[in-house]
Amino acid sequence: MKRLAALAVLAALALPTGCAAQQTAPRNDLDESPADRDVRMAWWREARFGMFIHWGVYAVPAGFYQGESVKGIGEWIMHKAKIPVPEYEKFAARFNPVRYDPDAWVRLAKDAGMRYIVITSKHHDGFCLWDSKVSDWDVVDRTPYAKDLLRPLAEACRRHGLRLCFYHSIMDWHHPDAHGERFPAYRDQYLKPQLNELVTGYGPLGVLWFDGEWINEWTAGQGADLYNYVRALQPDIIINNRVGKGRKGMEGTNKPGRHAGDFGTPEQRIPPTGLPGVDWETCMTMNRTWGYRSDDDNWKSTETLVRNLVDIASKGGNYLLNVGPTAEGLIPETSVQRLREIGNWMRTNGEAVYGTDASPFGAPDWGRYTRKPGRLYAHVFAWPDDARLRVPLPASAAAKACLLADPQRKALRVEPAEGTVVIHLPAQAPDPVASVVAIDLAEGASLPRPPEPEKDQPNP
Repeated sequence: MKRLAALAVLAALALPTGCAAQQTAPRNDLDESPADRDVRMAWWREARFGMFIHWGVYAVPAGFYQGESVKGIGEWIMHKAKIPVPEYEKFAARFNPVRYDPDAWVRLAKDAGMRYIVITSKHHDGFCLWDSKVSDWDVVDRTPYAKDLLRPLAEACRRHGLRLCFYHSIMDWHHPDAHGERFPAYRDQYLKPQLNELVTGYGPLGVLWFDGEWINEWTAGQGADLYNYVRALQPDIIINNRVGKGRKGMEGTNKPGRHAGDFGTPEQRIPPTGLPGVDWETCMTMNRTWGYRSDDDNWKSTETLVRNLVDIASKGGNYLLNVGPTAEGLIPETSVQRLREIGNWMRTNGEAVYGTDASPFGAPDWGRYTRKPGRLYAHVFAWPDDARLRVPLPASAAAKACLLADPQRKALRVEPAEGTVVIHLPAQAPDPVASVVAIDLAEGASLPRPPEPEKDQPNP
């Protein structure tokens, strides 16, 4: 029945074949005006913070195969342990997420201050978290759970006002045509039809987050074509730079030149400086792995996670922070604890993250800066011993200052000092992780702009 349904999907899509399927010349979607691009990217630039969810049948082995620990990240176990497809498929019979509560997941993300969720619709193992009509290698046909996992998450996101986004792997270890000379058949008869199901079947999406573009079979021309294909289905959707071939490895930003994609994707790292004029998002794990591993207890502290968020915002980027749920459908308790603690910080200081621009001054020794029109935020990691914060503003520029942690927002004393201003702080920091001083600029005062990117600086 799935094969008949797949044929119907193909007929409805009227997918191109032959030379047309090898399109290399991008359409006008890659040439949208800066103003139109700014409108499309506005919510994403405002959000600054999102949740990544890596979930699939790899949560069943949880890092172990045949009683042995398999080195590497959890979702790569099929590849790392060289598990044959028929053997790997057996894990699906044990994938039964009866404790999955999508509403609780979305509320957890929202309470942490996150504005969007990116979930793995299909990772490199090819397993689909929805009822694909193109394949039976999905949660409905192969697992005892037998229900679509994405639809209730989409409904929960709509209820709570978060943007739903899908991760989707271009490569596929499971599909027999996804390698070598049969790859065009996989692309046109499987990859695109499944993307059509996702992009047309779950309401408006925020982001289509591609991965796996490094395989030899994938080309820049195919990336431009796929970018345009998805944008034709949802013109306002945002697509990462892994749709094409421009990404510079884990660094995430693009090689010089013109490439498909709307934002760069540094992985497990934060660029050392800002990237003016470039949209980018650091994706990062809370421990070492993306997909669930039962033996990975190398957790980052809440202090590190909050300061990462601040550091990224101070350089003009977004932070996509990962959770890896279990096969039963539970987000690990340590992840839940960290997210709740981040949420406590964000409820007080979120205005210094959301919709902010990169620091005009670089990174001071004591912390970071973010900015908005008319206001500068000083995120103080190391409270000064003398309780005096020195900010490189002319004396006439700073109208007043206050601590965001102060419910009354009482004015702090500001005085000029040799070309800077000194803000007199309380003796003790209100927050041991990061205390935020909001500095309102005097009318007519302006902050220096970060330098414009060089002409060959890619975007992203």
